[in-house]
This record gives sequence, structure tokens and C-alpha cells, in this order.
Amino acid sequence: MEITVFGKGNIGSAVGAQFEKAGNQVNYATSESKPNHIADLVVLAVPFAAMAGIAQEYQDQFAGKTIVETSNPVNFKTFDGLEVPSDSSATAELQKALPKSYVLKAFNTVFAANLVSGKVGDNQTTVLVAGDHKDSKEVLAKALEGSDLAVVDAGLLKRAHELESVGFLQMTLAASEKIGWTGGFALVK
Repeated sequence: MEITVFGKGNIGSAVGAQFEKAGNQVNYATSESKPNHIADLVVLAVPFAAMAGIAQEYQDQFAGKTIVETSNPVNFKTFDGLEVPSDSSATAELQKALPKSYVLKAFNTVFAANLVSGKVGDNQTTVLVAGDHKDSKEVLAKALEGSDLAVVDAGLLKRAHELESVGFLQMTLAASEKIGWTGGFALVK
């Protein structure tokens, strides 16, 4: 499968490597390197502040495609809350901006190091996915078959709010040195 990843920072590189490990072809887009082609599966591994501009620029090219949004919309000035309305999420806001796309939330509850290693402690790294389009969730899960990551459907798009809260909590725990940047939450069955 072909995948377009916007962003080649810690998350974009880690996610891209896991897709490649699963046998997919990954093409990266950065602010310096615009994509020549947009795949049917797109990952936005960019800061929350960059998403609106990307959505506006690529709205037509993203139509009908699965868009995976990875951000934690943290207010980095205060580090004391999220920058989205309390009844929404970055993912819901992106879905509003891309009404002809199938937007998912994923990868935001896992640190980059855990995406690279495929482990949180002794447990397999689990990617929680929220979104309203079942087929898009299945496309993402299929693209990660053969990677080091497990994929679990976390529910509808409205669950992205809770995923962002978990991601923020994990970041605050690491920033206050209660856990390491290779720590985090694991899903144990």
C-alpha cells in the first residue's frame, strides 16, 4: 500500500518506519518538500497549529481519502490544557475542515520511542484509533499488519477527545519526570 506522511519529525519518522516494516511504500511531505502525489492513506504527523493550513491547501486532494491525525493539541504556553473546545478534539475540528475526507485519530497516546521499539515496558505498543468510518479504520489496521504495533478500535470520532486527554496526561507525567519519555500506558488484554 502507498502512504503519504506529512511530517518527518519523531512521530512521522517512527510511524513511517512501522508502515515500511509492514511492507508499505511511504512518501514523506514536509514544509520544504511538497508531495507530488497524495496516497489514499495520509498521516498528518504535524503539530496541531499546522493542520489548518495543510487542510486548506490539500482539501481537494484529500477528498475521499483516509486522513490519520496524530496531534496532541496542547497549549504549550501554559502546558495546562488543550487548545480545542472542551466538547471537541483536534480530530473533530479537522473533520469539519475536511468534510469529504475520512478523518481518524491515532498514534497520539504513544511516545515516538515506543512507536519505534513497538514496546511500552514489556507490552506491545497499542495504537488506539477513533473515527466514524469503519472502512478507514480497517485500511489503517491492514497497513500496520506485519509491523510491531497492535491496533485497537477506540470507537467513534467523539472518542478522539478522550484520546487527546490521555495523550496530554502522558506528556505531563513525562515532563514532570514521573515517567520517562519511553514510558506510558499499555493496553493489556
